[in-house]
Amino acid sequence: MILTQAIPSVRKTVARWRRERRTVAFVPTMGAIHEGHLSLVRQARRSAQRVVVSIFVNPLQFGPGEDLARYPRPAARDARLLKEAAVHLLWRPRANHLYPEGHRTRVRVSGLSEVLEGATRPGHFEGVTTVVTQLLNVVQPDVLWLGQKDAQQARILEQLVTDLDLPVEVRRGATVREADGLALSSRNAYLSGEARRQAVALVRGLETARRLLREGERSGARLRAAIRRVWRAYPAVREDYVAVVDADTLRPVRDVRGPVLVAVAARIARVRLIDNLEWSPR
Repeated sequence: MILTQAIPSVRKTVARWRRERRTVAFVPTMGAIHEGHLSLVRQARRSAQRVVVSIFVNPLQFGPGEDLARYPRPAARDARLLKEAAVHLLWRPRANHLYPEGHRTRVRVSGLSEVLEGATRPGHFEGVTTVVTQLLNVVQPDVLWLGQKDAQQARILEQLVTDLDLPVEVRRGATVREADGLALSSRNAYLSGEARRQAVALVRGLETARRLLREGERSGARLRAAIRRVWRAYPAVREDYVAVVDADTLRPVRDVRGPVLVAVAARIARVRLIDNLEWSPR
């Protein structure tokens, strides 16, 4: 595995692969590598001949009072796991590589970025879309792999690639879960004891929504209410949002008539978690 921080090194390596007619897949991460990331790496390896992974804790996507300073950064462990997963190139740029003095340009996807996570975390997705545009410009992959756990982010980046005619195919990997259903997340490391036991409220609420949808429930309001009823059994859960939205536009739906995203966010102790499910009528 090639390990580098420098942008010219990434470009030189990818250019060599191109001369060798190798296809390239890319998995952008913020590190604290877990099985969710590794599942994307495995899918990336099946989709292309070379795999690039980036690790960059992006300051642009953290708001005031968020956990930028304490975000986990186990660099040696991350490198070991990615090497064992047969990643070909690990790129760990520094902030001043991507945002040198005088950097002013921001990328924003209107209409999808201001709702759900965007309403709770203003400016978050502008940070995401700006950095991913830069990462794609450097790596220039054939395939970009994103996780379903961050469904809104994936949808926004799909729109970004379409709108800017970027020559990359975007694919999503399914959410990977722990044995009790909790979606894998780097922030799960903050959970312990009772907070960890309470965290399953998110997936339990979504499981209830999925069951109701399968049984024929089509009211967005009743689906939201059902999730909140489940959460009442978990007193540590503090809701940020419970939403039933169109899977493409992310607009709230009154009645489920097509593909929907059921998205939830909540705080448990000091930890903010998100989860979702996508569902389509047959």
